[in-house]
Amino acid sequence: MAFNFKSDLILENERVQLRPLSFTDHAFLLPFSLKEPALWTYSLTSAAGEEKLEKYLQAALQLREEETGYPFLVYDKKNEKIAGSTRFYSINFHHKTLSIGYTWYGKEFQRTGLNRHCKLLLLTHAFEVLEMERVEFRADAKNAKSITAMQGIGCTLEGTLRNDCASETGRRDSVVLSIIRNEWQNIKKALMAKTH
Repeated sequence: MAFNFKSDLILENERVQLRPLSFTDHAFLLPFSLKEPALWTYSLTSAAGEEKLEKYLQAALQLREEETGYPFLVYDKKNEKIAGSTRFYSINFHHKTLSIGYTWYGKEFQRTGLNRHCKLLLLTHAFEVLEMERVEFRADAKNAKSITAMQGIGCTLEGTLRNDCASETGRRDSVVLSIIRNEWQNIKKALMAKTH
């Protein structure tokens, strides 16, 4: 299925709304950027500080222009607050693959179940609307919290890409996890049970 990168794709359920990220969201995200810089400790692209946040947003929106990524703003409907950001990236329709990542939430939204709701929406769209065959996730090998969270939603740990990419602190090893199409329905049932 074709994907309209120019459209305003909104994914939502009773708990969370994912809407297209825009540069005007700078104002909503700036408090996280200034008060919670540790959110990007393991990120390839930090948004800590006003200048870095501007570059972060520009880079995210550039991926949408290039039609290889689609960034979202995460709105917690339960608490009526902006919670963070996530995105589809490395979208490849020939191979029917994409990645989900660049996900971060403010501290007050972590370990609240919000992430499971976001992943359920993103994965449902990837497999059932975009008809992807594989969804990949990557994390800094040192980021045990993120790796555990991804395994908790049903991702299979595939291995580690050693010295994989440049980060703000030097080279990093990246852990690769994935979900493939024939696993999705069982994972979906488990995720739905955890979100209700």
